[in-house]
Amino acid sequence: MDQPELIVITGPTASGKSALAIDIARAVGTEVISADSRQIYKGIPVVTAMPSPEELAVVKHHLIDMLPLDAYYSAARFEEDALAIAEKLIDRNGSAIVCGGSMMYVDALCNGIDMLPTVPDSIRHDLEKEFEKKGGDWLREKLRLLDPEYYGIVDLCNTKRVFHAIEIILASGKTYTELRTGKKRKRPFRIKKYMTDLPREVLFDRINRRVDIMLENGLEEEARAAYHMRHLNSLNTVGLKEMFAWFEGTMDRDTAIARIKKNTRVYAKKQMTWWARDPEIVKGDPDTLRKLILPDSNA
Repeated sequence: MDQPELIVITGPTASGKSALAIDIARAVGTEVISADSRQIYKGIPVVTAMPSPEELAVVKHHLIDMLPLDAYYSAARFEEDALAIAEKLIDRNGSAIVCGGSMMYVDALCNGIDMLPTVPDSIRHDLEKEFEKKGGDWLREKLRLLDPEYYGIVDLCNTKRVFHAIEIILASGKTYTELRTGKKRKRPFRIKKYMTDLPREVLFDRINRRVDIMLENGLEEEARAAYHMRHLNSLNTVGLKEMFAWFEGTMDRDTAIARIKKNTRVYAKKQMTWWARDPEIVKGDPDTLRKLILPDSNA
């Protein structure tokens, strides 16, 4: 690699991107920055498929296992944190690896995110209290009334994104649509983006097997330990929501497991649809991408 660069390895869940990122980082002598919106939290390593202690011993990872479950974090904060780490790694090692499947996080780091106002704690806490009392339908209707244009394009199933748009509107007095510019920011290094891409039937089989492995590794115990905090946004994730539904008696265990697999497959399809719009991303299976990134290496 003759130019300083940020190597982004993304892709749908269970597609082999983490192992590939570790291989590349080890081969080029650098470290990995996680772009996973859930791995940043402590206490849920199984459901987030956090790198194992053995993997972490091979390559250092940043922005994982560092925040309590009730801490607030956003794509804007990720952009700031990840950019600072990337610049240090590139200055020291000549490159840095970013690995993760959180679409907004990857986009924020590569393209920049619009400068939005800081939300006062009072606004966030008041909105959280209302949301807890009135639920997701109320939250979505509030966004429709405040900003019908953004309501028409946002993923309404992504509660975190809907919530964030509303708190920004309340803090700024402007619609979220007005504040979004979509302008791409320049970075002080070259960015190369790769997506681990597998045949759909192979990917879905890997997803199903990963869920089985999570159960063997203690997913149920992890979910029970977090159950009393189930209202937190950090726990509003596939794998935990279904476990919580089982604990509450709204579905049986077998149904919960089947639903985890189904919902994970649905999320993977959303990820693939998102990256299909990016003309700069290079797709391939992990072995093909490894050869593209390291053409002169046997890694």
